[in-house]
Amino acid sequence: MENRDIGGAHVIDTVDDLRRHLQWAIELEHATIPPYMCALYSLDPERNPEAAQVVGTVLAEEMLHLALAANLLNAVGGSPRLDIPELLPPYPHPLPHGDRSVHIHLVPFGPEALDLFLRIEQPASAEDAPQSDQYRTIGQFYAAIEAGLRALCDELGEQTVFCGDPGRQIGEMHLRGGGGHVNPVHDLKSALAALAEIVEQGEGAARTDVWDGDVDVFHPERDEVAHFYRFQELRLGRRYQAGDTPQSGPTGEAIAVDLDGVLPMRRNPRIADHPEGSPIRAAQQEFDQTYCLLLYVLEQAFTGNPRQLKDAVGVMYQLRAQALKLMNTPTGDGATTAGLTFEYVPPERRT
Repeated sequence: MENRDIGGAHVIDTVDDLRRHLQWAIELEHATIPPYMCALYSLDPERNPEAAQVVGTVLAEEMLHLALAANLLNAVGGSPRLDIPELLPPYPHPLPHGDRSVHIHLVPFGPEALDLFLRIEQPASAEDAPQSDQYRTIGQFYAAIEAGLRALCDELGEQTVFCGDPGRQIGEMHLRGGGGHVNPVHDLKSALAALAEIVEQGEGAARTDVWDGDVDVFHPERDEVAHFYRFQELRLGRRYQAGDTPQSGPTGEAIAVDLDGVLPMRRNPRIADHPEGSPIRAAQQEFDQTYCLLLYVLEQAFTGNPRQLKDAVGVMYQLRAQALKLMNTPTGDGATTAGLTFEYVPPERRT
C-alpha cells in the first residue's frame, strides 16, 4: 500500500508508518522534558511555591506521556528507542516534526520560558485538521495518529495491528506530583484512551475547555487545569475557576510569581563554554552522563524490562541533585549561573 496525501496532510496508512509516527511521539514527548527541567530547577521553591508546583506537575505528567507513547508503540509491534542522539539535538532546535518556527531553548523560568511552553502546549482549534508531520499543534499530530489507528484496524483487523508483546506494557508509573495514569495498550479502545490521556492533559478535555478531566493533585477539591492553561495561569498571575473558559481567561485567585526568586541560568549552556578540567565543565559532563543513563534505563524498561522503572526513579533523584548544584554555581561572568547542557554522550564514552 502506498502512503497517501490528502489536502497536503500525510495519511498514516501502513503499520510501519504508524510505528514511525509513534517513535516520533516519543521524541516529541521527550522534547518537553529538558526545557521544563531547566525552568523547574531554576525556581526557588520557597519564594515561588506555586510556580514550582505547576512546572513540577507538568514535568511529571510529560514523563507519563512518554510511557504512554512507548506503550502505544509496543502495542503495534514497534520498539521504543530513547538512548539515541536524535533525542538530544543541540539547542536551540525546532519542535520535532512540528512547526519549524517553534524553537526549544534551555532558559530559566520567566516570561521567555512561559512563552515557549505556551507555544508547545497550544491547543488545536476546532477547525484544525489532523496533521501527521509539520503540525502546528500537538493535538493535530495525535489526531492523525488516531485516524491512522482507526483506518488500519478497519482494514486489517485489530489483532493484526495490535501484534506487540503484552509483557512490554507499562502498567503503572508513580511519579510524585503528577496527575493522570499509565494504562496498558492492547487494542483500539485502550489505544484511544492512551491518546486521549496525552491530549487532554496537554490542551484540555475538549477543544473548548480548560480542564483535563483529572482532579488536581495538590488541590483535590477542584478539577485539574490542562498544561496550556496552567502555564497561562502563571503568565497572567491568576487561577482558572469553575465557569471560566478559554475565552474568559482565568478569573480566580491571584498567583504570585517572584522573578527575583529565580536562579539566572545561562541561556542554552554548552559544555564547550568552559575550559577542560574546570569544575563547571566536569559537573555538566557528569549531569549529561546521568541524563543519558536515564534514557538508557527508560529504553530498557520500555523494551521488555518494566521493572527497571524503579531504577529510573533513582536516576531522576540523582539528576535533581546534580541539576541543583549546577544551577547554584556562578559561571564567573558576574551575571549567570551554570545550567543544564543536555548533550548526548555516546555509550562508548560513558563512565
